[in-house]
Amino acid sequence: YPNPFNPSTKIRFDLPATSRTTLKVFNLLGQEVATVVNGVLSAGRHTVDWNANDMPAGVYMYRLGSGASVATRKLVIAK
Repeated sequence: YPNPFNPSTKIRFDLPATSRTTLKVFNLLGQEVATVVNGVLSAGRHTVDWNANDMPAGVYMYRLGSGASVATRKLVIAK
């Protein structure tokens, strides 16, 4: 599970079908701070690494969009 982490984490997710997928990280002001995934991924389980070494400690949100589905989850960087 990705919380809390320092300085990198693995984000795991499942896709029911092959589709264009984006995974973006936002600060609490809603500003995009990183794009982790942006492309077509196949159906199945995926694990992506995010290195937040250059990010300050705090709470962030990541948004996973795939096809018509969107999920948002919280990330906590503890340094």
